[in-house]
Amino acid sequence: MPATYILSVEKKDVQLALRNFFSSVLRLDDIGSILVPMRLSANNSVKPVLVSDPGHLEGADPLAPAFPINSAKILSSLTRKSAGCKIAAVLRPCEIRAFVELVKLRQASPDEVIIISADCLGAYTNSDYKRFVSDKKERSTPVFLEMMLSGEKKADAEKGLSAACRVCEQSIPERADIRIGIVGVNINEQLLVHALTPAGEEICTSLGLTSGQEPRERQEAINSVIAQRKVFRDGMFDKTEKATNSIGKLTEYFADCVNCYNCRVACPVCYCRECVFSTDVFSHEPYQYLQWAERKGAVKMPADTLFYHLTRLAHMSTACVGCGQCSNACPNEIPVMELFRTIAYKTQKAFMYEAGRSPDEPPPLSVFREDEFAEVVGIRE
Repeated sequence: MPATYILSVEKKDVQLALRNFFSSVLRLDDIGSILVPMRLSANNSVKPVLVSDPGHLEGADPLAPAFPINSAKILSSLTRKSAGCKIAAVLRPCEIRAFVELVKLRQASPDEVIIISADCLGAYTNSDYKRFVSDKKERSTPVFLEMMLSGEKKADAEKGLSAACRVCEQSIPERADIRIGIVGVNINEQLLVHALTPAGEEICTSLGLTSGQEPRERQEAINSVIAQRKVFRDGMFDKTEKATNSIGKLTEYFADCVNCYNCRVACPVCYCRECVFSTDVFSHEPYQYLQWAERKGAVKMPADTLFYHLTRLAHMSTACVGCGQCSNACPNEIPVMELFRTIAYKTQKAFMYEAGRSPDEPPPLSVFREDEFAEVVGIRE
């Protein structure tokens, strides 16, 4: 059982309590900086910011329903080489899972990282968040928390979340060093702090946090959230399968794709230094297009859109963590996440694998297991 501590909330100000907590963590001798979602005063957007001075944490807003980028990619760039000190990183659960995959792919290192994560209530798409925050400004996060944790308003609030968040059954972080509990907790009075690792326990002890107990109703509340998300998830799987179960339907599904490759850039676990679709392999000569047009009578432009997505599916389905950044980045609002999550779920289930579950679990296809897929290779005892 993880050690449980209590973080007091003064004047019902959850954001202030978290900022003070982050400030205390940053003041520890071996913590050099903290990567945390920060509200930018210029336009009220929320972006990851690397902070080294505790005095600059006044805009920290990790519970804001904004998710413009999966910070696993940022943490990867910060940890490829030793920084000489520890970095505390405030991540969503899907960002943690993506970081774990990047560690296994040797694109990041966990050695100097302390991960802090809170129960995730979800986020809006970029465009929906702008509309949500427009008339609320600094009050937007408290309003969101009240909506999501209120029995009366929660159903309507859930409907507004991004599709990826509505179907996420892993919203309670498991691989953090420190977990901040808000589901099933009276956040107007206190937050839970769980030390999930020895490193997390050391920090909580150094900060002198008060020991506490998890409310009995917390697990029931968590189970309710997860059950609801699984219902949405299974419905999405069924709908997506019916919409993509033939080449013709897939072509229609991606008809609005313009080969901008935003989904590839936004994906936290798409790590290739050079993508084949950015090489000469897909830099076709003019005469080739003309030949295809002559042979078929007509060729949709740009070409290779469906092939691009099928290639990414084959490449990424074992590592997809379902964060939804692919759909969030699509300029034409193609439901990319829905298809990738549907295929990834089946692929990972076939390999008895779960992306981001454990750094000790090798990615599928990187190891040979004598007892897998016997019905395919024809091995019989």
